[in-house]
Amino acid sequence: MPFFKTKLSSFLLLFLIVFESNAQNISVHDPVVIKEKDTYYLFCTGKGIKTYSSKDLKNWKPEPAVFTEKPVWATSVVPNFDNHIWAPDILFYNNLYYLYYSVSAFGKNTSAIGVATNVTLNPKDKNYKWTDHGIVVQSHSNRDEWNAIDPNVIIDENNTAWFSFGSFWDGIKMFKLSPDLKSIAEPQEWHSIAKRKNTPLSGGSSAIEAPFIFRKNGYYYLFTSWDLCCKGKESTYKVVVGRAKNVTGPYVDKQGNLLAQGGGSIVTKGNENYFGVGHNSAYTFDGKDYLFYHGYDAQQNGKPMLIVKELQWDADLWPVITE
Repeated sequence: MPFFKTKLSSFLLLFLIVFESNAQNISVHDPVVIKEKDTYYLFCTGKGIKTYSSKDLKNWKPEPAVFTEKPVWATSVVPNFDNHIWAPDILFYNNLYYLYYSVSAFGKNTSAIGVATNVTLNPKDKNYKWTDHGIVVQSHSNRDEWNAIDPNVIIDENNTAWFSFGSFWDGIKMFKLSPDLKSIAEPQEWHSIAKRKNTPLSGGSSAIEAPFIFRKNGYYYLFTSWDLCCKGKESTYKVVVGRAKNVTGPYVDKQGNLLAQGGGSIVTKGNENYFGVGHNSAYTFDGKDYLFYHGYDAQQNGKPMLIVKELQWDADLWPVITE
């Protein structure tokens, strides 16, 4: 009996360790996070937009996908669309949650970004219901040198909403959003805020995507991801940053290079624990700044996993994380 009890105790301990490990490690691409009351909600790429919740930013549980059925307009953009939705962004504004999301075919700029709203993120709330408002912006092959994916919305000091987006092609674009945050403001105002294509600093590479703008220290920090995502062990993704005093730029890196001319300072890149890391988001929660992103776990055969790091600031007010 003592032997049995010892074995049983060992099994239970191992079970608890494995359970805790699984609870704290979720497989995600392109995570964004927001807090409602005492709960954090994470949205990421996946069927219908994968969703998780957490009380502590460590232990996550799955929640219902945003879209149980694909958006009605999606097949007009991507024929045979299978409801695999990319790279969401979440924002709370004027008592509504705005969720922006990407519909695209891989490697093409036949893409569109849509938006849905909800009054709550708690699926158990009687008022929980996502309402889709359709396309915000769309790119077309043989017309546009930009790609309508990877949205991010920032509210500036004048309470004006700005919408940045983009992948490869002609880089990261930005336009002013309408006051209801559902369409491009008129008259239209567009900016090109970062690119790598055919620039000396990039060596001719056009691999830039996933903008995220974080306001802090009197600056707007523009994070983007360089190089190749979604290749497991072969991924070369990395997070870079530049900053500007104005939301529309010009954004510069630590050396003063313009991001619009291929500049960017590396914040984090792959290491022995995670291959190519990137597609980040940044927030302040309860007085602490955090960086969320995905990386391909070297211990799990390159599986994409959530990484959460506390964000620090050096003496010159540039973002730093501890690897």
